[in-house]
Amino acid sequence: MGGGISLRGVWKKYYRGERHDSLRDLVPALASRMLGRQKRDELGQKEFWALRDISLDVKPGEAVGIIGPNGAGKSTLLKLLTRILRPTRGEIAITGRVGALIEVAAGFHPDLTGRENVYLQGAVMGMTRAEISRKFDAIVEFAGVPEFIDTPVKRYSSGMNARLGFAVAAHMDPDVLLIDEVLSVGDVGFQEKCVTRMRELIARGVPLAFVSHNLTAVVDLCTRAILIDHGEVRAEGNPAQVVGEFRRGRRPETVVAGDGPIQITDVRLLQSDGEVSPLFQTGRPMTIQVHYDARQPIDRPHIAIDIHTADGTYCSGINTRMDACSLGTLDGAGYVELVTPRLSLLPGCYSISAGILDPQGLRPLDLHARAYPFTVVSTRRDFGFVYLEHEWRHTRARAAATAAADEECAV
Repeated sequence: MGGGISLRGVWKKYYRGERHDSLRDLVPALASRMLGRQKRDELGQKEFWALRDISLDVKPGEAVGIIGPNGAGKSTLLKLLTRILRPTRGEIAITGRVGALIEVAAGFHPDLTGRENVYLQGAVMGMTRAEISRKFDAIVEFAGVPEFIDTPVKRYSSGMNARLGFAVAAHMDPDVLLIDEVLSVGDVGFQEKCVTRMRELIARGVPLAFVSHNLTAVVDLCTRAILIDHGEVRAEGNPAQVVGEFRRGRRPETVVAGDGPIQITDVRLLQSDGEVSPLFQTGRPMTIQVHYDARQPIDRPHIAIDIHTADGTYCSGINTRMDACSLGTLDGAGYVELVTPRLSLLPGCYSISAGILDPQGLRPLDLHARAYPFTVVSTRRDFGFVYLEHEWRHTRARAAATAAADEECAV
């Protein structure tokens, strides 16, 4: 039977630093709780809502990414799903066996070895000893810790703990999978293995709830996303659009070079129809419009555009000086456009830096660093950051002289 997740009107209340400095304060507080004077729907003096009226369904084969700023309530939601916490009100229903990794090495006993913790964690997750033994070698191989499997996990690094914890959760054949930031630790190779394994489970119909700050992974992996802020759902739907909504609301990493003679007043990202948008498609047009205001004539300045991934990897740098494109003398307000007929970036989250440089291209007159986020989506599943237009050709040796025998696959 397939698994599923359903939340209806879920609220969660927390105490904010509850302390009683004297017996006089403590006795009335305890009496109030025992007599039920305070209603569950009301907030006490030191209480706050960590989650407010959350309703969510995750059906078989769906992967829902849960994103939001720190302290928004994401991890609280996942702990409610794993029944570590109970909701203040509302209903949560989960069908099937749950595989969960909500913290690095959550559930591991530090004094037990990796081997002992695999059996302990597997048993907690509902696996029989025979089932754990049958999958043990695959778990250890996936985690990449065979030489340390009989070492107490308190001597493991955080990455080793995460790898072993994820390996157990992913190999228990769960009906529902709950993941919290597993991609924030470990090397690139392990992260790719995690994503591959999660895709396999999703393809088998396992519903996945995935809390992450890795926005690229959410866009790439999930079929749906929700944005939580201050305990409430602010946006829900297509992962790229929800990520774009989240990044629009974040404070940009803007660095201005100073109150110089020319300033960047705006940077607009336009689709082919001229609509301003944070969402673009691989292979489709994209226009970057840099608006400026020159308080005095500026002779032969240059416009520069840099593109970085969300985690800071440098993807591209373009400027008018390298392209021998003279802007002449700039005076007053105007804008310069960089037109890309076919965007070569693969799906992911990116940001644009825009700058105006002196005639030599050495000194910034104004600079907005990584201040303009955008998201790229595509049906393609190439690896890396850049899509190379290409085609495959196949020639059979025994018929090399016959053109009709050649096969071609245009992409």
